[in-house]
Amino acid sequence: MSHHVTSADIPVEGERIASSKLDSVRRIAGGAAAITGLVSAWLLFGAPAQIAAPYTYSWLFALFFFFTLAIGGVFWTLLHNVSNSGWGTSVRRIMENLGSVFPWMAIFAAPLLFPKVQQWLFEWMNIHNQAGGGMFDGFLFGFYGSDSMKAALEHDHQGLLVNKLWYMNKLAWYIRFAFYFIGLGFVIHGLRKLSTAQDTDPNPGTSNLLRARFHSTYTLIIFAITITFAGIDWLQGLEYEWFSTMWGVYLFAGAALNSMAVIVITATLMQSGGYLKRVTGPEHFHIMGKLMLTFTIFWAYVAFSQFFLIWYANITEETKHFIVRNTGGWNTGNIALVFGHFVIPFVILLQAWLKRNPKTLSIVAVYTLAMHVLDTYINVIPERSISLRAMAIEGKMGLPESFTSYTTVVPGAFWGDILAFVTVGAGFLFFYLRALSQNATYPHRDPRILESANVSN
Repeated sequence: MSHHVTSADIPVEGERIASSKLDSVRRIAGGAAAITGLVSAWLLFGAPAQIAAPYTYSWLFALFFFFTLAIGGVFWTLLHNVSNSGWGTSVRRIMENLGSVFPWMAIFAAPLLFPKVQQWLFEWMNIHNQAGGGMFDGFLFGFYGSDSMKAALEHDHQGLLVNKLWYMNKLAWYIRFAFYFIGLGFVIHGLRKLSTAQDTDPNPGTSNLLRARFHSTYTLIIFAITITFAGIDWLQGLEYEWFSTMWGVYLFAGAALNSMAVIVITATLMQSGGYLKRVTGPEHFHIMGKLMLTFTIFWAYVAFSQFFLIWYANITEETKHFIVRNTGGWNTGNIALVFGHFVIPFVILLQAWLKRNPKTLSIVAVYTLAMHVLDTYINVIPERSISLRAMAIEGKMGLPESFTSYTTVVPGAFWGDILAFVTVGAGFLFFYLRALSQNATYPHRDPRILESANVSN
């Protein structure tokens, strides 16, 4: 901004994105999501086992990547309100719009509710079903007859599952699944409603801000529970033997970093389209760049600490996770993360001039998202070959004997990874663009908008 912003520079009715500018992109994204979604539904529920089994992992990979971006938008909204941030008022609406995609992620998470998908992903559910007598008997048996289930698991020499029965039972899993989307969905819906209501309030004041701040305090707990336990249920549940007390913090670091990257990219694109120019400038991008640097360091710290502590303790059930990922090409991917996810962005983001330039910062943000793709991929996909190979060797789930020859990859499954990523990504983009065009681009009647527009750091 070339001059001091005053109330005369803020439009009385706010600033909205012309729907015509987004309609075509939104239609393409929606159409792509619908078409590829039908193909994905067949691959998940109608395809032969040798196709459906690998694709379930592709779907989980894509789901969790975009899940972290949406839930990250919720986090930044909550943090902005709780900290009573002045600078963030100009970009708060972008945070809210990104977070508003979160409830819609339930559509893409829905396949995980079906036993036909669960059987390939979660071995602990298969063990429970067998101990309980059937696919749905295990569902009830695991909760209502915990003593009987415990005895059945002990008889099957499943000591680890006995110890985790209080958490790993199917009814509790379904309840938690519903809680994630209903609980945090209501949170972001309510906060966004309070924010947008102020845009049309004839007498805007601080009441909505104070209510948003109050409701963002205790709901941070809901956010923490959701990011932690969704990661445990969906990712750690792929290998029920493994556990890590740092897993939730590790996932949170990646979600916070990369959702901020999305916010930076969005703000840059909106500015290039003629929006947000009155209220955002180099200072805002400088602050967002510093936040990206902060969470780059935090992610590296947590990732290394988790690796170091587990490797040093040398407990078989824990080290298995890293042994698999230090095998073959996965080791190359892990080394790439060390330099690509930390060293390179760390050095680049130290430059103040770069963080003040929206275009150069956006390039770094795109790069960061690419590293997050690799990070999520390594968290999920290595389990595919290990789990399916074990099932084939044991003669479970009707998998062909050819699966026993797989080592670190499943040939041809990479194309399924791309298809799943495109499907969930197109759906995510559709709902995000829809949110961006629903309300004003920034809260123009917020009492702190002038403070934000003239921020200096």
